[in-house]
Amino acid sequence: MPRRRTAAWVLWDWATQPLNTVLITFVFVASYLTSDAFLAPEVAALGQGDPTYDRALAGLASNYGYATALAGIVVALLAPVLGQRADVNGTRKAWLAGTTALLALSQFALFFVEADPRYFWYGAIMIGLMQVIQEIAGVNYNAMIVQVATPKTVGKVSGLGWAMGYLGGIVALLLVVVVTSFEWFGMDTSNGFAFRVIAVGCGIWTVVFAWPIFVHVPAVPPRAGAERVGFFRGYVVLARDVKELWRHARPTLWFLVASAVYRDGLTGVFQFGAVIAVQSFGFSDSGKNNFGLVALLVAGLASFGAGWFDDRFGSKRVISVSLVGLLVAGTVVLVFHPLGAVVFWVAGLFLCLFVGPAQAASRSFLSRVTPAGRESEVFGLYATTGRAASFLTPLLWAIVIDLTGATIWGTVAILAVVLLGYILLRLVKEQPQAVGTQ
Repeated sequence: MPRRRTAAWVLWDWATQPLNTVLITFVFVASYLTSDAFLAPEVAALGQGDPTYDRALAGLASNYGYATALAGIVVALLAPVLGQRADVNGTRKAWLAGTTALLALSQFALFFVEADPRYFWYGAIMIGLMQVIQEIAGVNYNAMIVQVATPKTVGKVSGLGWAMGYLGGIVALLLVVVVTSFEWFGMDTSNGFAFRVIAVGCGIWTVVFAWPIFVHVPAVPPRAGAERVGFFRGYVVLARDVKELWRHARPTLWFLVASAVYRDGLTGVFQFGAVIAVQSFGFSDSGKNNFGLVALLVAGLASFGAGWFDDRFGSKRVISVSLVGLLVAGTVVLVFHPLGAVVFWVAGLFLCLFVGPAQAASRSFLSRVTPAGRESEVFGLYATTGRAASFLTPLLWAIVIDLTGATIWGTVAILAVVLLGYILLRLVKEQPQAVGTQ
């Protein structure tokens, strides 16, 4: 497989990761959109610790959750049908180009989210829309792995893609840290201007680094003999195709279910890990950010290294070992948390050794058990099932903390979902399919 083609493919991960790392996880949402900048001035003036202030701030987080939940529903409804149509029409590359352009535009649109309560819902909806676009783009991007990898290298290529994504997030976050440490070189940062410029910067990053995949990775021809139907008829065809997967590619269908569960547990690590660090281990903001940078580096290196193990021992083994490692590390965090921050640093970074490999190997495993010519369709189902199970960890997290009154016990929720996913994975029979240029 031409190295230029593979390099162009993995660079798309690098191009889009700052959206997650900078905008959604660390900076725009956490430090701006859900901050008191979007509270009524009289409420914001009350300050932290005042019940009215705290309830209003929690309300922002809750409303942001509604926006992202709606985004998940939209993805669940659209991703499989759009992926199916991309397979039938041979338009994977065209869909990826269009959604990547929209992804950049949605990041540019965040520049207009001024620090005023009137702009909160605009910002929350734009973030949700961005997540919808990214998921649909990811359907076709993931499916294109068969165009840049051979059966012997698919694990390595998938791991390299995840590693490049983590590395891109690190570099982008470091740039933000450097610029803010110099206080924006005297630039006026009132009215949320700094955060809005960061969003534009992430959009430019996407444009600059995403273009090689459209130059060096060829388009695929339409799927021979496939039925071409209208959009709504596509759901009927989808139901029929799921039944066909059940009859003829049952390991694929079972893996979609198992991965939906444990991937939600992996998502919980990123969603709530920082909350545990701050509330249960007393991390400061700078300490949390420092841990985040190191964690991304560890996860990225592990993703790259795991590709060799994937191709040598198989994707399922890599996923299984990774999930066990996550369970061990999470248990250490839970049991030994009275010993302080050093436990979170050691066990947390040990945990990060397994998050990236589990994600990367999941992508390569699915490519191995997917019938040839149906990659976009199956990866659309991959996105859908992941979204369909996305309520598990947050719901368990809330229930456990409500019952115990302590954030640290929320760790049990994450571990429970990962354990359930691991059990379901053990029931999946691996039946490798040929992976190559489609």
